[in-house]
Amino acid sequence: MHDFDLSPAEARRLQGELASGVVAGPPLDLGSVRYVAGADVSTEKDAAYATVAVLGFPGLSVVEVQGFEAPLAFPYVPGLLAFREVPSVAGALAKVESPVDAVIFDAQGLAHPRRMGLASHMGLFIDVPAVGCAKSRLVGSYEEPAPEKGSATDLVHGGEVVGRVVRTRTNVSPVYVSVGNRIDLDSAVDLVLACSPKYRLPETTRQAHDAANRLRRGEEPGKALF
Repeated sequence: MHDFDLSPAEARRLQGELASGVVAGPPLDLGSVRYVAGADVSTEKDAAYATVAVLGFPGLSVVEVQGFEAPLAFPYVPGLLAFREVPSVAGALAKVESPVDAVIFDAQGLAHPRRMGLASHMGLFIDVPAVGCAKSRLVGSYEEPAPEKGSATDLVHGGEVVGRVVRTRTNVSPVYVSVGNRIDLDSAVDLVLACSPKYRLPETTRQAHDAANRLRRGEEPGKALF
């Protein structure tokens, strides 16, 4: 992992350098996936509380939760969120013992001004496919997908398809799915939908988010939502 003691200008330059290492592919065979993880971060004052929830697939039962606290040493700058949160996320991922087959990050991947959202940033440093599944759009334009679950439209930025706007629940706001690293966009969308049987957000994100809030409150992060 690179140094994080950088100015915002240096961080942007590093993102440009790292972006060339991102690989959009190959397809992921969902039939071979046994464990899928979700990563999320909760912050308070000058600390970041990251958690990784590992779920069995396709049943989506929680099998492991790990947390890690780290200081927020980088300022909040739009487009540079990874430099605030990657140290804590990396710490939580390093504690995971399950043989994870893919990680869904509550973040952008290629759907980023420099094609280097947190999902792509972390994706370069882990040995499994990484997917970005964000609640809001950072860049790009799109046509609203149809209201039915599973509907999707391309997210386009600078004349390039950088992600897909996906309806994970009928008549509910979509999520923004993009390649993190080592997976193609179709497979990323399929994985997010497979992990979203009931709610707008995939269960990986829901479990990791709930655990991160527990960790921030000083509670045991390992208790599942169900």
